[in-house]
Amino acid sequence: MTEPVLEVRSLTADHGQLRALTEVSLSVLAGEVYAIIGANGAGKSTLLRSIAGLHRPTAGTVHLDGFDLTGEPAERRVSAGISLVPEGRRLFPSLTVEENLLVGAYRARAGSWDLERVYELFAWMPRRRRQRAAQLSGGEQQAVAIGRALVANPRVLLLDELSLGLAPVVVRQLYELLPELLQAGLTVLLVEQDVRQAVRVASRLQCLLEGRTTLEGRPAELTPERIEAAYFGLAASRGGAGPEGSA
Repeated sequence: MTEPVLEVRSLTADHGQLRALTEVSLSVLAGEVYAIIGANGAGKSTLLRSIAGLHRPTAGTVHLDGFDLTGEPAERRVSAGISLVPEGRRLFPSLTVEENLLVGAYRARAGSWDLERVYELFAWMPRRRRQRAAQLSGGEQQAVAIGRALVANPRVLLLDELSLGLAPVVVRQLYELLPELLQAGLTVLLVEQDVRQAVRVASRLQCLLEGRTTLEGRPAELTPERIEAAYFGLAASRGGAGPEGSA
């Protein structure tokens, strides 16, 4: 059996007195797009932030290529091969496009992704590289955030709410990049509220509800009814949409 690139085991995380995640586990294989779906407050972003080292879990472990990164700070995880495109982009608005990209290269692994390759991926970027990030559209900012993560040469790219606040045409353009990223050897862990989008692009998906896994499997093996039941917490009324009935 192929060993997972990224493995999360029984991850539990809190926000103050509130439990955000309860014993969430996942295994992501090389070349996959693994999607995490769920409504607002389900714990999706906390999961990605915990994997990236930006949120300290209460319990559980994070392994990359078999190495335990649970106690490592965020910058060490970047150097190991985990890059996060955070919800809301989180660019430095006063810095230029190129300066924002160079921030991502600070702890970069050795690899083929550099400024020139990002500029090839986003054809508009070279002529706008001296423009401040604050002057870009939402879709352009998201592209810069992706480029910033890519120049770190990750093994696993974490995408948090890629489509949030963007026009459908922009979302489609961004998702069209995924096949090229996979061909370049990346593995993607994607958080997405848009269930249709997640089902369309994912190799496998997991649904969270109030910090717990309610469904996991391959999209082709999961009916819309099971996904809906898991998403809205209707497992009891729909019959077996929880993890025990997952693919």
